[in-house]
Amino acid sequence: MTSKRDYYEILGVGRDADAAELKAKYRKLALQYHPDRNPDNKEAEEKFKEAAEAYEVLTDPQKRRIYDQYGHKGLEGTGFSGAGGFEDIFSSFGDIFEDFFGFGGSKRGRGGQRTQRGQDLRYDLTIEFMEAAFGTEKELSLEKMQVCGTCNGDGCKPGTQPEICGTCRGTGQYTQSQGFFTVRTSCPSCHGRGKRITSPCTECHGRGQVFVKKTVSLKVPAGVDSGSRLRLTGEGEASPNGGPPGDLYVFLQVKPHKFFQRNQNDVICLAEISFVQATLGAKITVQTLTGEETLKIPPGTQYGDTFRLPNQGIASLRNGQRGDQIIQVEIKTPTKLSKKQEKLLKEFEDLDASKFTSRLKNLLK
Repeated sequence: MTSKRDYYEILGVGRDADAAELKAKYRKLALQYHPDRNPDNKEAEEKFKEAAEAYEVLTDPQKRRIYDQYGHKGLEGTGFSGAGGFEDIFSSFGDIFEDFFGFGGSKRGRGGQRTQRGQDLRYDLTIEFMEAAFGTEKELSLEKMQVCGTCNGDGCKPGTQPEICGTCRGTGQYTQSQGFFTVRTSCPSCHGRGKRITSPCTECHGRGQVFVKKTVSLKVPAGVDSGSRLRLTGEGEASPNGGPPGDLYVFLQVKPHKFFQRNQNDVICLAEISFVQATLGAKITVQTLTGEETLKIPPGTQYGDTFRLPNQGIASLRNGQRGDQIIQVEIKTPTKLSKKQEKLLKEFEDLDASKFTSRLKNLLK
């Protein structure tokens, strides 16, 4: 017979791990080896049960104390027999799985049963610069928890019904009186559900939910930028117990453009001109987000001068008003000249030398 592994080793925690660390480690393993994600995988099934058993012992102060002192043999005398089938695991850890697969506000439904929102989901989406500028529509492929179609979410095998919990008589609450005080807590037998499943659904193993793949359509509005967050209401995971579904949050990342840069709602680009165009002035063609525009370069333009094309930027998400396009001028110096070009430039230099020299002398005084 194969000896049992150390519970701390199974969960990957130290012997001083607190409840929060145990819960986080167990959550990771439960999601990794969940039967819906590993159909007909015996090894994953065993690891799923193994993790549940380790979590059950280490989160029970009395069982943990016995295990720390005497190991697995010490637990044999307590009546603890380890994890059972999936229905036992989901029954024992009903509220922990609610925490795993559904978070947010909760409220009491009829009969005192607590209902929870389904878990919110995150999707990271990368789009092109132009898609961010003008908007686009994307199809997103998701894997999420959805209400089981076999049992319609009640967790029971078709043809059967859950039984009223004998401990709380269906209220989902357990009342204890201590002197002058009365304390109400979730029923330890049904974990606040008010009912117990005796014949679990074979499709969802009594959980009422299964993993599914789904494609949803997302409209990306014009003007989004890296870090923008879009919400699709109700496209998160289903509630574990009849509450509203969670939402899907899409976080956007915009790819850089080879020509344009963005500054809020303005777009910036670089235009190269010759020193002759800068000196004498010219009309040049500039690429914009929507096509080509003619830009007038005035005589005497200097390196780094900027020009603005109104309403040629990106639309504001708030009011739809478009920003401007800012063109920064870069004067390109030629590196290869013909003999005639060199001669003409030297003649130009001779003609202008006196002015330059006098200015220089004035600066040195």
